[in-house]
Amino acid sequence: MFKNFLTGLELDQEGALNLLKLAQDIKVKPEKYSQVLAGKSVVTLFEKQSLRTRLSFDIGINRLGGHAVYLDQQNGAMGARESIKDFALNISTWADGIVARVNQHSTLTTLGEYSSVPVVNSLCDLYHPCQALADFLTLQEVYGDVSELKVAYLGEGNNVTHSLMLLAATLGTDFVAVTPKGCSPDSQILKKAEQIAAMNGASVMVSDRVEAAVGANVVYADTWVSMGNTTPIEQVKAKYMPYQLNQALLDQTGATTVLHCQPAHREFEITSEVMDGPASKIIQQAENRMHAQNALLVTLLNPNFVKEHL
Repeated sequence: MFKNFLTGLELDQEGALNLLKLAQDIKVKPEKYSQVLAGKSVVTLFEKQSLRTRLSFDIGINRLGGHAVYLDQQNGAMGARESIKDFALNISTWADGIVARVNQHSTLTTLGEYSSVPVVNSLCDLYHPCQALADFLTLQEVYGDVSELKVAYLGEGNNVTHSLMLLAATLGTDFVAVTPKGCSPDSQILKKAEQIAAMNGASVMVSDRVEAAVGANVVYADTWVSMGNTTPIEQVKAKYMPYQLNQALLDQTGATTVLHCQPAHREFEITSEVMDGPASKIIQQAENRMHAQNALLVTLLNPNFVKEHL
């Protein structure tokens, strides 16, 4: 059992499959879990803008019978008005858990070090592990056994790429990141993913050639300019346009499922034709953020319930 969920590496294959099984059960039988977090409060810290993360956690915690407390930067930035250590020490005297969407992964490690209650990474510069859980919950719903799949991510190597790659490796799913030269995933995280994949009979590959995505069951995109990067998207269009998710790419790769973590910039990293088309599972993927996150919160905040009911 793990106390915090900061990178996604806290889960081995058995743990990841159990968490996804719990998420499926929560989605299908919400009434069974309607009071599982009764009397518990979760503080959701936000240094970044959010639609899906804020709403899926807020509404999800409510559906579990808990209380979500939203805290943004209006009361002072973490580390400025007071130290991150003191944020953690104070919040954990009142709350039962902390969910944090932050600029730097180091903020999460400090929160985790000094908090006496579980800390969940809801996005940082290096990882987006809750998104990856929702992604693979969606792929289980579409395909069943995800170890038989090949997933191709196209675009910038970023936090979403890292978490998708790590969970794919953990679950035995073949993975390829197709990125422009100079935009590859972090080398140390890639090395870790390769090691995990080798243990689980899967492969992890990075290429700048779209042809590497041929044979993928799933193609996945994210915005070409990560949140916080002020570069106008028009300035990177020439670099990334060869990696756009469009109908020609689906035909070339043979992919039958399209994913995007959103927010999406239509006609840039993905066309509306594909985003709204029959292969798209993007809204299902967004819905599953809540169910995957709820499974994580139940596991961390009421582990005895999980042991007794699954």
